[in-house]
Order: sequence, then structure tokens, then C-alpha cells
Amino acid sequence: MALITKNIKPTAALSDFVESYWMLHNASDEEKEVILLPDGRIDLFFSSSGTESFHVTIIGLGTLPTRATIAPQTLTFAISFNLLATEYILHQSVAGIVDSALDLPADFWGFTATDLHDFDLFCRKASQKITTLLPASMDERKRTLFQLIYSTNGAMTVKALSEKVFWSSRQINRYFSRQYGLSLKSYCMILLFRASFQHIKAGKLFPEQDFTDQSHFIKAVKKLAGVSPKELNRNQNDRFIQFSLLPGK
Repeated sequence: MALITKNIKPTAALSDFVESYWMLHNASDEEKEVILLPDGRIDLFFSSSGTESFHVTIIGLGTLPTRATIAPQTLTFAISFNLLATEYILHQSVAGIVDSALDLPADFWGFTATDLHDFDLFCRKASQKITTLLPASMDERKRTLFQLIYSTNGAMTVKALSEKVFWSSRQINRYFSRQYGLSLKSYCMILLFRASFQHIKAGKLFPEQDFTDQSHFIKAVKKLAGVSPKELNRNQNDRFIQFSLLPGK
């Protein structure tokens, strides 16, 4: 039983804040058991199913593999945010929802159940809304920090990042703890794993990213996926997924 998925990238003007828009549809009458893997993004879900009416949920950073059941006739349109969006677009800390979620008002940002009828229109409406929320100014240290983190898939050390952005490691970690609920080092490891998942799916069971050695690679994969790289590669029944890496159209 395959899930129907779509994935669209934002315009360049929104790329500091939005990683992607995506859709997931379980069109069958059967449940789909999956294991959600950490991917370093904050997800905003707009969903309905055969048993639940339209609802809006924000999902915090994941640090562990999580078993989930996608109910029959579930349709989800979502926005995967880069971390800067929590402070400058959503205006809230997500430190309290690490490995958990928070229900938002059903009319959040003016969306309703009818917006789940057309994914392309949903993406346009979401883009227009986010554009109206773009900040007039922001801390350029933070913008540069995240550009470096994402462009290197988390491979730079905290010390190197600190030196590049002229912001002390202690202050950066205090900011990460307060705003996101984990350390910068922990976040960078999630991004290394996220990039590695694509290589593992392609059968590359040795570290392609900046891991110390094979032992470090296996340990990190087991912590974040719950299984070895070899078992993750098998991915029987496509049960291991990262929402922000769902296939495109």
C-alpha cells in the first residue's frame, strides 16, 4: 500500500524560512504503519482523515525515531520550516515540543478544510501568507549561522561556526536551548543523519558525510533511526520516512 506524496520547494525569497511544502495522502482504507525519522525541520500540518475533521498541528524537532500510524483516508498538506521561521515567522519557541506536537486553532492563518482540495493552491496561499510575515530586519548572525549549517549539512563544528559568525559558542547554545530545545551540536548531528539517510537508501553503508569513522556513523544512525545502516537500507514496506524528504511530483 503506497502513500501518495508531493513535494514543492519555496521561492528564493522564502528559502531562509521554508524548506518545502509537501503533501501526504493515504487514500486507502487501511492503516499505514511508519517510523518517522528526525530530519531537523519544524512541520506545520493541515490534516483531515476518515475519523478526524480538519485540524492544524505544529510538530517540534524530532530527536528519536517515532512509530506512527497514518489513518485510512488521511490527507495532509504541510509546511516544513527551517529553524529561523520559529522566531521570525511563527514568533514562538518550540523548545517545549521536542519529540512532540501542539494543536493550533483550526482556523490558523485563515486555512480551512476546503484548502485541502488543491495542493498547488494551498502552496500559493501559504507562500502569500508567509510573505506578509517576513521580518523587516533580523539578526544577521543568525541568518549566516543557519546558511552555514544547512549548506554543510551540519558538518561544521560549533567552534568553527562560532568563529564564522562572531558569536560565542556559549551564546549560540543558550539560544538553541531556549528557542529549539536542544544544543547546536545535537542539531548538526540530525542534519548529518538526514543527509546520510539518502545515501543509505542508495546502498551506501559507509559514511558519506563528516563522521569521525565507521563506528561513529553506525552509532549515530542507530541512535536516530533505531536500527543499523544495513537494516535502514532494507527499509521494508517503506516504513522509515522523513516527511521533508518525501518524493516530489
